[in-house]
Amino acid sequence: MCGIAGIINFNASENMRPTLTRMIGFLHHRGPDASGIYMDGPAGLAHARLSIIDLSGGDQPIHNEDRSVWIVFNGEIFNYPELRERLVKSGHQFYTQSDTEVLVHLYEEYGSGLFEYLNGQFALALWDQNRQSLLLGRDRMGIRPLFYYQKNNRLVFGSEIKALFADRRVPRALDTQSLSDIFTCWSPLGDSTPFKDVLQIPPGHYAESSKSGLKVTPYWKLSFRKNDDTIHHRSLHEWTEEISHLMHDATRIRLRADVPVGAYLSGGLDSTYTSALVKQNFNNRLRTFSVSFTDKRFDESGFQQKAVSALGTDHQTIPCSEADIGRVFPKVIWHTESPILRTAPAPLFRLSRLVRENNFKVVLTGEGADEIFAGYNIFREDKVRRFWAKNPASTLRPRLLEKLYPYIFAGGSGKARVFLENFFKKDLQQIESPVYSHMLRWKNTAQLQSFFTDDLRAHNGNLNIFIDRYQSQLPPDFMSWEPLSRAQYTESKIFLSNYLLCSQGDRMAMAHSIEGRYPFLDHRVVELAAQIPAKYRMRGLNEKFVLKKAAQGVIPDTVRNRSKQPYRAPIARCFFGKGAPAYVGDLLSKDSLKKTGYFNPGKVSKLIAKCRRQHGRILSERENMALVGILSTQLLDKLFIRDFDPVR
Repeated sequence: MCGIAGIINFNASENMRPTLTRMIGFLHHRGPDASGIYMDGPAGLAHARLSIIDLSGGDQPIHNEDRSVWIVFNGEIFNYPELRERLVKSGHQFYTQSDTEVLVHLYEEYGSGLFEYLNGQFALALWDQNRQSLLLGRDRMGIRPLFYYQKNNRLVFGSEIKALFADRRVPRALDTQSLSDIFTCWSPLGDSTPFKDVLQIPPGHYAESSKSGLKVTPYWKLSFRKNDDTIHHRSLHEWTEEISHLMHDATRIRLRADVPVGAYLSGGLDSTYTSALVKQNFNNRLRTFSVSFTDKRFDESGFQQKAVSALGTDHQTIPCSEADIGRVFPKVIWHTESPILRTAPAPLFRLSRLVRENNFKVVLTGEGADEIFAGYNIFREDKVRRFWAKNPASTLRPRLLEKLYPYIFAGGSGKARVFLENFFKKDLQQIESPVYSHMLRWKNTAQLQSFFTDDLRAHNGNLNIFIDRYQSQLPPDFMSWEPLSRAQYTESKIFLSNYLLCSQGDRMAMAHSIEGRYPFLDHRVVELAAQIPAKYRMRGLNEKFVLKKAAQGVIPDTVRNRSKQPYRAPIARCFFGKGAPAYVGDLLSKDSLKKTGYFNPGKVSKLIAKCRRQHGRILSERENMALVGILSTQLLDKLFIRDFDPVR
């Protein structure tokens, strides 16, 4: 895994080397093993390498036989040996053993059509000297990031936004529309980022830049459309067998590396299943890593130990306290480059450091299974509410919510029960809305915008406009899909790539030069899961039903059948109470809030006063999210707007 950066200037010649050197310096954490720069006329490419394949010969930039095509590449192509064999038979000559070199020869054969041949997680930039054009591309699921800024036919790109800001010509300002989006659905929409005029190449897209401009084109789209009528006649056993076969192969090829490969093991179904596949089929000395919490409400170490005992892995855990989270939070925001509404990335930041301290560079993770196999409560909520909507007066149907939130409904009747039923009854009968599954969550989260200044809220805070913007991007046949499929698509398009794989995935791992690999996000597995009938993805309210069948006999039933526990971390007490970090008071002071201008100082002060009175014990989930969102935004402004030094 690596960091890439570059400049393409078709307007005038410039001395790019100092800027490219600064840009790639900001990405040293992504690639501490080597660096390289290539310049040719209007083009400059830079690379920071984390060496994983072809340790001695894979330094970048890499070129083709006649040096007319050059590439910098961040990621892995897992099917590169098969592609290399095909290219050699076609007459191509290789000078390295790397997966990167496969890409330049694929480009020679197929041009921008090369992406359909790739099984991997990547961001690439390829300069064609003869055509005087740049090709940018990103993997199907958006595992690896790629950002750019363009003005006056001058393009600046990089793996992280901080690399773009190393170029003094790139302006630095938060995008208030994206800020509003984050305070609604946790992430910016589409190709937007938290920074004004800085865009991202969307997942499954490539871009071509030449003197005539920049054109962004999709090469793959997530679809739940049923392309083959015969799939409806497949049995559960047939689906289970196909999942087992594909997951075995997806895991196998993600072990391709010239360094040891470890695994994250959370104690849940997904990471235990992928770890078991490795341990039982490929590696009898698997090293696994996990986080435990001193706050038992969030701790899963008991299930982690059950998984470790059953699999026999060499396991190591890093404990995480509220003080740990508060201490590293500024570093977390430096790497997320985005406001966040939960502290969940912080323990993963500490976890990747543990992995690095144990001299590992690569880990497998179970991320993606919840999105593609329907593992979240939001999917079950949608099903219960649709059932309830058929008889809104029923007092029995909402009782199904108890299966989703037993810890809230415990004790029979009470305020919590009444509150939750009233909450889920809102907009109950709007089942024809394309965003029915997510509407309640968005409305609830959007109430955090009450802390915005009046001006910011007036210009960006209209939820109906937000919904219209999202719906305008939906596939034409979206409403013909099953309701569960529609909910999964929305979760994947908004939450998966722009938050989960970014703020909790790529950024927290690469902060310590760790490459995460995701067997569940092999595009073959994703495409298969999208074709499985909804009744097998979720049986009744039993989430990930077909995946649990595939895991039967592979992992312990105590782990396979355990209730879903969403990954979360402590919030308010990380920043208030005994030992609170000093930066919190500074950033949330009225003077600081007035200077940045995003939040209403009076309303924020009332929230802070409540935190301090209760020593960080805020009962409201919404207040917790508001606190993290406000603090992370203030940190982002400090780190990237007020105090950023392009020549550090």
